[in-house]
Amino acid sequence: MSERKHPKGLPFLFFAEMWERFGYYLMIGIFAYYLKDTVDGFGFTEAEASDLYGTFIAFVFLTPFVGGLLADRVLGYRKSITIGGLMMGAGYCLMAVHNQTVLYIAMLLVIMGNGFFKPNISTLLGNLYNEPKFKEKKDAGYSIFYMGINIGAFVCNFFGAALYNMLGWGAAFIAAGVGMFIGIVIFWIGTKHYKHVDVIKPVEKGDMSLGKIFAIILLPSVIFGFIGYFLNGITSPTNPHGNFIGSDTTDAFLLGCIPIIFFYGRLWFKSPPDEKRPIAAMLAIFAVVIAFWAVFKQNGSTMGTWADRYTDREIPAAIVPAMGALQLVATETYEKKERVVMDSQFRIADKSKKEMSYPTYFKNMKEEDLPAEGTVIKLFNPSIFQSVNPFWVIALTPLILAFFAFLRRKGKEPSTPFKIALGLVISALSCLIMYACVIGSANGAIKSSAWWFISSYSIITIGELCLSPMGLSLVSKLSPPRLTALMMGGWFLSTSIGNKLSGVLSSLWDGYENKANFFIVNFCLLGAAALLLFMMLKWLNKIFKEHNVG
Repeated sequence: MSERKHPKGLPFLFFAEMWERFGYYLMIGIFAYYLKDTVDGFGFTEAEASDLYGTFIAFVFLTPFVGGLLADRVLGYRKSITIGGLMMGAGYCLMAVHNQTVLYIAMLLVIMGNGFFKPNISTLLGNLYNEPKFKEKKDAGYSIFYMGINIGAFVCNFFGAALYNMLGWGAAFIAAGVGMFIGIVIFWIGTKHYKHVDVIKPVEKGDMSLGKIFAIILLPSVIFGFIGYFLNGITSPTNPHGNFIGSDTTDAFLLGCIPIIFFYGRLWFKSPPDEKRPIAAMLAIFAVVIAFWAVFKQNGSTMGTWADRYTDREIPAAIVPAMGALQLVATETYEKKERVVMDSQFRIADKSKKEMSYPTYFKNMKEEDLPAEGTVIKLFNPSIFQSVNPFWVIALTPLILAFFAFLRRKGKEPSTPFKIALGLVISALSCLIMYACVIGSANGAIKSSAWWFISSYSIITIGELCLSPMGLSLVSKLSPPRLTALMMGGWFLSTSIGNKLSGVLSSLWDGYENKANFFIVNFCLLGAAALLLFMMLKWLNKIFKEHNVG
């Protein structure tokens, strides 16, 4: 019998994560649109929706710090994953209740549930690949696992669009919850294949006790967060509330992160000599990749806005029947009537004034392309564009794996830090495509082709594949066994901070008269991060070589 290439537990973790991501990305793909919906949603402005969206996804990726810690010390991985999945499923279902208080409770359940689920399923996978016969396959294993994430992320938006068109927002949110519950069932069916690597780590000399961590790290984080929320600085015409960065929630989140960042700094400072350098390497990479997430996670905010308002979403007549049968089609009627005055950037110019106008989708169409009044056109739901990125992940992952496997056979495979730095450079190029898109559409004055959007995401996806699965892999490779889940929480902490900064950047969208400049700022942010990582590359590669990892 030939030796297995991958552990038996991989398919079960693959499909459990696929269904979990189905639920999460279905929910997050419609979340901002739901907030901004003035009829069946909450009527949030662009800035309000971006701020809440950024805060939500930031906290979703902050709680893995706590979830990883509790799994390491108390609960174990399987129990933590189960608790997290059930909480998330309940949270998605509660979002079907149209009440703002219930919405915040649902968000809290998703935030806490993800903290238990996300770091621990990744750590459990890494533990399977720590067996000697699978160790060299770890990068490939994480890339396969990452493709499972994106299969769920790809298909979910079609379900979300169809259910919204037929039954409304509530049905789409309930479908997200059902997907999560399916994932938990699959996870427990395969439990015998990873039960042996679900081991609670003993506390070693120099480690903080759990009570001490909660007392001097987590409690101060809550206190710092409250201070950030209620303490304001100097007011100005552009900052009437005196916020330090963006909004009250942004100030609260970033200030609340300080004690947790302090914890990781203390972890490095107090670690034994043989652990100090690898922990330092991980922390350095965590800091740099914040820039990637700050740009990449605009897919549900800024990029969603571009897809909704500025992109040609009309469906060719030849494929309307098929799409209509699947209920993936939204309709828009060209009908002039009295509406609120809006400026050229889709902003409400004056709430007190109204003008004879037409639906916003037609606002930046050429005059000669405007249909006759009363004409009904068929459009893709803008949430369908959320499937562009996972489509490219599914399509490109085998090619990326094959390319690195080819280099490995030739003895020329780049190190994990180099792959991450390369990912930042490639991701920066995607911003230049959107810059060209804005120029080509006369700053949004005319509809842009969907191919600009699709092309941009093909590029940033290559960058993502060089960075995100490699980040998960490097944590598993470099972490001391007793700290693996905790360091995985550190990776998600950097993701969390980046997610929040994506909301900060997106909330500035309306302030850019020339939208091309917005994408140039994103390009410069990623370029600076790539440059910084390349400057550290020699030091990082030396640490990886010292610990016999690639």
